[in-house]
Amino acid sequence: MNIARSTFYYKGKAKSPGQMKVEADLLDRIEAICLEFPRYGYRRVTHQLKHEGWWVNHKKVLRLMRESDLLCHVKRKWVKTTNSNHRFPRYTNLTKGMVISRLNQVWLADITYIRIRTGFVYLAAILDACSRRVIGYAISTRIDATLILKALRMAIVERKPGPGVIHHSDQGVQ
Repeated sequence: MNIARSTFYYKGKAKSPGQMKVEADLLDRIEAICLEFPRYGYRRVTHQLKHEGWWVNHKKVLRLMRESDLLCHVKRKWVKTTNSNHRFPRYTNLTKGMVISRLNQVWLADITYIRIRTGFVYLAAILDACSRRVIGYAISTRIDATLILKALRMAIVERKPGPGVIHHSDQGVQ
């Protein structure tokens, strides 16, 4: 069977009834804390338990909260970066079914946002589809055409492409 002989003889650690009761009491207290403070994660729950006199490791609290589905799920704000409802012409997808085999054959462009303390900044990036390497990027607090053009200029300076390179994007208004 190609397994170590020690695997056959291994016996896992069985929990004693006393340990199981302590763990059940701990889980009850964790559930009570999570009901009282629904936004508490395992770190805050561990801190609260230690404040109350429980001698417990944060990894154990994390395991118990995960097993009991008590971990809070953070809802992130979603920011729309693509505006497809514009008056500009839309072009057909030239890369559909294309086999990409060389550099500077297809460049992929997209915009995303990055959350910072004061709000958001926008990142425009251009990747070479063959190497999957970022060849141009720009960051700005405004999502407009100048952001995209800065990234495109950087890519052109970086790669100096010949004729025939396809610039592929999600066709947002920028």
